[in-house]
Amino acid sequence: MKTFLKQLFLLIPLLLLTSCFDILDKVNVKADGSGEYTIILNASKSKTRLASISKMETINGKKVPKKSEIEAKINEAAKILKATSGISNVKTSMDFDNYIIKLSCNFKNIENINSGLKQLKAKNILGKMVPTQIYSQNLANKTFTRNKINSFRSDYDKMSKADKEIFTDAKYTSIMQFENSIKSQTNSSYLLSPNKKALKLEANVLDFILQKKQLQNTILFQ
Repeated sequence: MKTFLKQLFLLIPLLLLTSCFDILDKVNVKADGSGEYTIILNASKSKTRLASISKMETINGKKVPKKSEIEAKINEAAKILKATSGISNVKTSMDFDNYIIKLSCNFKNIENINSGLKQLKAKNILGKMVPTQIYSQNLANKTFTRNKINSFRSDYDKMSKADKEIFTDAKYTSIMQFENSIKSQTNSSYLLSPNKKALKLEANVLDFILQKKQLQNTILFQ
């Protein structure tokens, strides 16, 4: 099932070598539908291990990617996003001392992000199993939707014990911030902020793979 893992984590192959990493997926949406999207991959909890691994050629039969290879992937992703209609102000940062990688951009409407992810997949920057139709919005109906994604449960069940361990301590956090106040939502697993303008869902990556928690949510604004 190493192929399955590569299809998920093609962008950052170092994630294949450690189970302790965090993914932060954040979107900040204005009243007119424009906003900012940010994704942060944080493996700082494993930085000592990764620093040692980075000096090796291979580990457990897997090729250890060089920093230059990772930088090239991130820079290529940024170039593709910059060329995507509706996306602007693309920024990247790579901290190889703490193994934190960040990519952010502005969008005219949230569907631009879906288009950008689709382009990244088409250019083999993202793995084939990474979803691209993540968000949708209807300004007239005052709704914003985090779309349902496919389950990887059957793929996970076929994995070896060693490959399954990659997900043991991996965490994923989704944060959605809005200029408008939230009236209701369809997924109560998301925590609503006191000012009713933000939602947060945090769980182990494995919880989503095993469908213990769902990402989909439709938000209705006041």
